Amino acid sequence: MRLLPTAVLVSTAISLAAGFALAQTSGASVRSLRGVQVDEPVGVEDVFQQEEKRFVRNYRQQPPLIPHSIDQYQIDRNANQCLSCHDWTNAGDRGAPTLSMTHYLDRDGNQLDTVAGTRWFCNQCHVPQADAPTLISNTFESSGN
Repeated sequence: MRLLPTAVLVSTAISLAAGFALAQTSGASVRSLRGVQVDEPVGVEDVFQQEEKRFVRNYRQQPPLIPHSIDQYQIDRNANQCLSCHDWTNAGDRGAPTLSMTHYLDRDGNQLDTVAGTRWFCNQCHVPQADAPTLISNTFESSGN
């Protein structure tokens, strides 16, 4: 085992201290998108009302928005409550839209009888629709479908 010379250790310590000091001073110029510091509370309405009608999709292949509340739904590695209505085995009886067949394909494109693990967590792509204000302004325009 080779020991580092004291000069190298001192130089490293000084560089680290200078870097930390620089990071602390430059942090003041960083602006939060929320408009306030991280530790400051932001007042928002508790709940935005769920829209009953279906929203149109804004671009091709946009995952459909969820037209109902999912607040109490269990979606974890052990259970997926969405499938109780939307799985192909239940959708007809429940009057719910069936999942796309792409949800039943594994990574290699093989057809499965159950939802693929890569599509298990519905709220990775699908979100409840709500007429909520934008958090930050943007210039997105719909493709016109």
